[in-house]
Amino acid sequence: MKSSNIGGQALIEGIMMRSGDEYSVAVRTPDQKIVVKKEPFKSIVSSKIWRKIPIVRGVIGFIDSLVVGFGAMFYSASFFDDEPDQKERTKEEKERQERKDQGALFAVFVAAFAAAILLFVLLPYYASVWIGRFVPSHFAVTLIEAVLRVVFFMVYLALMTHVKDVNRTFMYHGAEHKCINCIEYGMPLTVGNVMKSSRFHKRCGTSFLVIVVILSAVILMFVQTDSRILRVVFRLILIPVIAGISYELLQYTGRHDNRLVDLLAKPGIATQRLTTAEPDAQMVEVAIAAVEEVFDWRAYLKEEFGTDAGEQE
Repeated sequence: MKSSNIGGQALIEGIMMRSGDEYSVAVRTPDQKIVVKKEPFKSIVSSKIWRKIPIVRGVIGFIDSLVVGFGAMFYSASFFDDEPDQKERTKEEKERQERKDQGALFAVFVAAFAAAILLFVLLPYYASVWIGRFVPSHFAVTLIEAVLRVVFFMVYLALMTHVKDVNRTFMYHGAEHKCINCIEYGMPLTVGNVMKSSRFHKRCGTSFLVIVVILSAVILMFVQTDSRILRVVFRLILIPVIAGISYELLQYTGRHDNRLVDLLAKPGIATQRLTTAEPDAQMVEVAIAAVEEVFDWRAYLKEEFGTDAGEQE
């Protein structure tokens, strides 16, 4: 396996793929056509110096992925709303709708972040505080908080698999991984090759979240203070630091292939059994369209594996 540095995200009936300074969004529309658009990728931080500093670049990369991901999600959703076709709108109406969409994007972004903080940070903490009334050991209480955080996270994912629309998104998530694995294991990007590739990948957002959960448990064990307010403040302040370190670990596991890396990647891979599902051929076609818009996989195979696209099938 050789890393291609391609990253992606499942959308509503579509997939976003990013390579270098570009990203593409491919969507299967209600009339069964595949619509693809390509956009330049713009980081929230223009200076490349900050994006080269370990941990700091992880925080920036995490925020960048959220911004681009939410934008791509809204774009894919726009094909399935009940409003009139964009072509029938005036220029002013389109601009007004665009401003409304941007406002909605920001609102959803804030709401999703707040919900994640509440569900996976504050709720486990206050539950452990209540349990701490019966457990005198600070170490034990912190360990209980960590276990609760993992339990809440896994229960949330398990519940999501039973939501029909979310499950289809998980199928597109599987198609995204299969495409990247197909390329990184040296096979031409065809529907047949992609379908037989693995739906699990070490460099995945699910794996990132798992690393965050585990790493936060370890780090918070060393944060000791008698003030409950300060304990909450420390948990919030440390979120960017934990995210930055988790990013570095994820990148390392995604670019290396050995026993230690395989061991580190196992929790994330196991969790992907919940967040990915086997896609159908039509979903794979969407994923291939997204990849081909931003990545020359034929040149990659020739450079990294010394093979031409027609040599394997």
